[in-house]
Amino acid sequence: MMRAYFCVTILLLTTIALPAQLQSQRLTFDVATVKLDACGGQKSNRTSADQLISTDQTLKQLVVLAYSVQPYQVSGPAWMESVCFDITAKYPPGTKFSDRWLMLRSLLEDRFKLAVHHESKEMTGYALIVAKSGFKLKPSEPGEGNTVGGNQGRVWTFSATKIEMATLAYELADSMGEVVVDMTGLDGVYDFNLRWASDDMSSPTGSDANEAPSIFTALQSTLGLTLQRQKVPVDTIVIDHIERVPTDN
Repeated sequence: MMRAYFCVTILLLTTIALPAQLQSQRLTFDVATVKLDACGGQKSNRTSADQLISTDQTLKQLVVLAYSVQPYQVSGPAWMESVCFDITAKYPPGTKFSDRWLMLRSLLEDRFKLAVHHESKEMTGYALIVAKSGFKLKPSEPGEGNTVGGNQGRVWTFSATKIEMATLAYELADSMGEVVVDMTGLDGVYDFNLRWASDDMSSPTGSDANEAPSIFTALQSTLGLTLQRQKVPVDTIVIDHIERVPTDN
């Protein structure tokens, strides 16, 4: 995700609004091991053609990954943020990227007895909406989405292929540290490139920071979108039950 000070590939790109038929399928890993971690080590999430490796992840962060949400969207016991695990899981080669996170969700249900429900809550944040000048992109052909991005100093880049507006809102929320909700009303998937300068003056100053616009200007000039500060409805995941110790491998 877009947090490091040097350009990185964004791991958690998936279609945030999964089709109803996909949500009804219960997908599972071929095999998975779960081990307790002491916390405080090097945190990472890596995927390959047939394997997911999560290292030193809190139980809350695993729920965040499994549901493709932001941490502020998950409500549960405080101890979930102080218990860490390492997970190595195998899936069939060619498994869709979004399906891997549904498999993680099934693993949490099976091994940690996770049970949740959804609640809509109003939060102060940003609504991603179409600017008065109009939306500037045409839909791409359907297919699996992909993003690459990150920052170097204060300058951020974000390259997207075949993503929904809900996915863009998710990535904006992650990079800005703000609540962002897609309220564009736009269907379909889109390809685009964004480049902007962060307002965080505590970040190392990039050599070309002054040449990059703000995220607000970049969104409007490149995509024909804008961020409007307001109360927004946020879908939250409420933990009804989760075990501190998983079942045996």
